[in-house]
Amino acid sequence: MVEFEKDIYFWFLWIIPAIVLVFLLGFFWKRRVQKKFADKDLFERLSPKRSLLKSVLKIVLISLSLACLVVALVNPLIGSSEETVKRKGVDIVFGMDVSKSMLAEDIVPNRLEKSKRIVNEIVDNLAGDRVGIIAYAGSAFPQLPITTDYGAVKQFTQALNTDMVSSQGTAIDEAIKLSKSYYDDESRTKRVLFLLSDGENHAGNLEDISKEAAEKGIRIFTIGLGTEKGAPIPIKKNGVVQRYKKDRQGETVITKTNHQTLKNIAKATGGKYIEGSRQTKQVIEDVKNSLKNIEKTDFESKRLQNYDDQFQWFVGFGIFFMVIEILLLERKTSWVQRLNLFKEKRD
Repeated sequence: MVEFEKDIYFWFLWIIPAIVLVFLLGFFWKRRVQKKFADKDLFERLSPKRSLLKSVLKIVLISLSLACLVVALVNPLIGSSEETVKRKGVDIVFGMDVSKSMLAEDIVPNRLEKSKRIVNEIVDNLAGDRVGIIAYAGSAFPQLPITTDYGAVKQFTQALNTDMVSSQGTAIDEAIKLSKSYYDDESRTKRVLFLLSDGENHAGNLEDISKEAAEKGIRIFTIGLGTEKGAPIPIKKNGVVQRYKKDRQGETVITKTNHQTLKNIAKATGGKYIEGSRQTKQVIEDVKNSLKNIEKTDFESKRLQNYDDQFQWFVGFGIFFMVIEILLLERKTSWVQRLNLFKEKRD
């Protein structure tokens, strides 16, 4: 099987017909000028060693050389072997709280940025697991379906912000409900949901919903962000704090982390509560230890084709034809003249 790494370079092949066209135009122009200068027999006497065949051959060699170099740029890839690759891992979904309370700065730089950092470092330590992202505030929505593309996971994580959801509040129950649709029912992989939140919940019966998730085989690990003392919610413009969020009575809102809610969710599903306000390194160690205890299963099997680069052959042929073209003179060769293949008359 042959594949082309960069087939866009095939467009350069249009240079070859352009060169041939220029050669033909030049040839007919010279013939017309020669007729004005002298008749054919006289011109043959004046330039007896001129060889049309060699001129054509030089153009052919130039075209072959360019064609080979273009193919080298395209880089043909030829399959050399096949192998069966099996992936082992678990299906992990990150439920990330993007409510306004996550802007509180009781942890540096704020709760939301800390949660992004934790997710990115968890992803850096994964190998073979599939990952998805759910964002939630007053409602939950899918941010990234289950994938093994860790680069995409980090990119989508970085794009999370508190303006993504129009309905404010914190509906942890909505995130848990949505997570149930993320996992593939046909596969037998273990299912893990990491909920990163400050624990504030404004809707839903979390106990019943957590039990339903457990029945679906989902283990929930909660990561608490923020402090029990709490902090005000800054409203910024161009990175500068303009004011702090106030309630209807005009009092500054202090958002506090509800660790107990998060602990109850984890306990109901056989998961674990992890204190996320500590140093990120310590949080990641806890996560790694938790994932070690979860059995990894085969969830995907593919036949992959290994390819070998073939551009070097075409570079070699391209240089070879180029050297031959440079060494080839347009004059007739003396020994060819002596053969007199075309039975030309000699004076």
